[in-house]
Amino acid sequence: MKLRVIGISFIVLCVYAALTYYIGWNGLVFLDAAGMAVSGWVYWTLLAVLGLSYLIGRLPYGQGRVTRFLKVVGSYYFGLLEYLIILLPIADLIVLVSAAAGADRSRLIVAVGWTVLALLAFILVYGSWNAWSPIVRTYELEIDKPCGERNQLKVVMASDIHLGNIVGNRHLGRMVERMNRLDPDVVLLPGDVIDEDIEPFVRNRMGDTLRKLKARLGIYVSLGNHEYYGGHIEEYVKRMQEIGIPVLRDESVLVDDSFYVVGRKDKTAEGREYGGRLPVADLLAGLDASRPILLMDHQPYGFAASAEAGADLLVCGHTHRGQFAPNHLVTGRMYELDWGYMRKGRMHVAVSSGFGTWGPAIRLASRSEIMELTIRFKPERGTAEGKPQ
Repeated sequence: MKLRVIGISFIVLCVYAALTYYIGWNGLVFLDAAGMAVSGWVYWTLLAVLGLSYLIGRLPYGQGRVTRFLKVVGSYYFGLLEYLIILLPIADLIVLVSAAAGADRSRLIVAVGWTVLALLAFILVYGSWNAWSPIVRTYELEIDKPCGERNQLKVVMASDIHLGNIVGNRHLGRMVERMNRLDPDVVLLPGDVIDEDIEPFVRNRMGDTLRKLKARLGIYVSLGNHEYYGGHIEEYVKRMQEIGIPVLRDESVLVDDSFYVVGRKDKTAEGREYGGRLPVADLLAGLDASRPILLMDHQPYGFAASAEAGADLLVCGHTHRGQFAPNHLVTGRMYELDWGYMRKGRMHVAVSSGFGTWGPAIRLASRSEIMELTIRFKPERGTAEGKPQ
């Protein structure tokens, strides 16, 4: 198994190095055609550092401002790398075909090169605006169960905040301010609140910002894959408890003697090194099925199993809706629902594209979002279901 992992990692690194070289070669051709002379060894050294910056920034030793800066730079390089892989072959093909038809090759390279750079700048600016400008998406749902004396419940949800070196207190403050303005009964945060390493969360006192989040009946959190990847779950759970936010790990809470909030461990916990997680049927088996059951499960899998187990609302995240196009075409095929709302039997499903970002703060064909779910109980027959407002 270890040899297999090493072999796959080696192949991935070779492909990554080849792609970086291809990008670098195109850059040199453009600079030469534009008459901008550069030292070859300086150019390739800088490109190598850029290509390796994310890996250097993740080294377990020597953490400081330089390594954090390199991790951020490397994250943005990953984002731009995808678009360069898409744009450069098209640009090269245009140059080859046009030059064969008699066009001036040098002038064409310069024109096409500046066009590619302009497109990258647009992607960076517009994608950043999408990432840092959250939107609230509202849905109205009906659950045919009583909820104590309540006729309705306002649930506000945000997944995938990814608090770390890129998403910090400023963006977290936007979330807190907008959620508080919605005046929720319950807030649900279904996983990936932190971006692996808990160190930026602690160093920047993000808990103090998160503490300002208010909900009449409580704030509840479940774990995502990134909390497991970081390996700081116990410290994370402790720090969340200190600010009054319980992290539900295959646990349920009866709220206001009216409804349940249930949090599953992330699917990552199914690995032997993480101790496993309960099947959803076992997790919900001891609950009073006559009361509404709100279930958090970070990754949007197993909708049918959750519906059969008796969940009335399932909230998920994880997909980011691909975060930037055209990745959303992939997530749309990978998941039964990669973003938005659907009905699975009697169960409502809401999958968020996330409030934060993984890697670069760039979003294309997706937005940073908060979901506002207004749930009405014991509706009359024939009323509308889950229509987005």
